[in-house]
Amino acid sequence: MSEPGGTEGTTRRLPVVMEKAPPPAAGDPPVPAGGRNGRFWSARRVPAGIVAALLLVVAVVFLYDIAAVRAHLPAMSWRRVLVRQLAERPLDDRWVLLGAGVAAALGLWLLVLAVTPGLRELLTMRRPHPDVRAGLQRAAAAMVLRDRAVQVSGVQSVRVRMGRRKADVRAVSHFRDLDEVRADLDTALTTAVEGLGLARPPKLSLRVRRPKRKG
Repeated sequence: MSEPGGTEGTTRRLPVVMEKAPPPAAGDPPVPAGGRNGRFWSARRVPAGIVAALLLVVAVVFLYDIAAVRAHLPAMSWRRVLVRQLAERPLDDRWVLLGAGVAAALGLWLLVLAVTPGLRELLTMRRPHPDVRAGLQRAAAAMVLRDRAVQVSGVQSVRVRMGRRKADVRAVSHFRDLDEVRADLDTALTTAVEGLGLARPPKLSLRVRRPKRKG
């Protein structure tokens, strides 16, 4: 029996992501088994799509306005107002500072997305073959540890929270000595963590307690 919540779930086939590694460039040394186990990088399709759509809209509006001016038509009113406001407002104006802050925040957000891999829910697995990369979802890894923990005698319920560097396990034991249950859990979970085949196995944090008394 297990408690709901966290990254737990019912027993099912483990979702493993696999992809063929890109071919090495000319002159690159061969990748040995177990080497270069970097994280998977997100495609960032949503942020890239939003930025591309905004740039497209702005470019179309400016091109239309420039074409209208070239055709001896008056410029759009919003551009005249914008030019006048930029010429009249001082740099320490609150609206100028607000606009600069928003632009800086958006730029910093895009830079963070560009230099970080993302896909934090995907744990990188060891590479037994240099041409194949595999990843295991954190929810699936937590499910494996929970299933191993509930098989230990004396364990009533288990809650597992799987992080990128630490697996936090909270167990409730309704009989047997707590030290014995903790020792058996530590052995079973250590074996289970090694069996996940992760490139960077998480550290195990284990706590065992008695169930709370009712009433």
